Amino acid sequence: MDEREFFRSVAGRSGLSREEAADLTRATLQALAQRLSEGTVRELVLHLPDNLGDEVRGARRKPSQRSGLPDAEEQISERTGLRRDEVHAGFAAVLATMREAMPTDVLDKALTQLPSEFRDLLSD
Repeated sequence: MDEREFFRSVAGRSGLSREEAADLTRATLQALAQRLSEGTVRELVLHLPDNLGDEVRGARRKPSQRSGLPDAEEQISERTGLRRDEVHAGFAAVLATMREAMPTDVLDKALTQLPSEFRDLLSD
């Protein structure tokens, strides 16, 4: 899956425009990277489109002190200017698209490092 397909998938799942979906995707991947181990981030990067992988690599250098989903959604909302409900739907869309774009075990490994509320987004 290339970057455009990734954004298109997120937009379709979330109801956001492609531009909003692109901004939200970048912010979401960065928020995730700040909460994951270096090894897990490296694995994710291998399975993301090149430019998105670069976004994740850059974010890893800035660890987040906040780890829960509400904190991540607030961080993304501040960065993108999207409402919290849009960010929530978009976050779920990014995770669902990641599930399609990479081996299941890679995403599952990342999700085990996060509070269960992140995993719950995939069952919404």
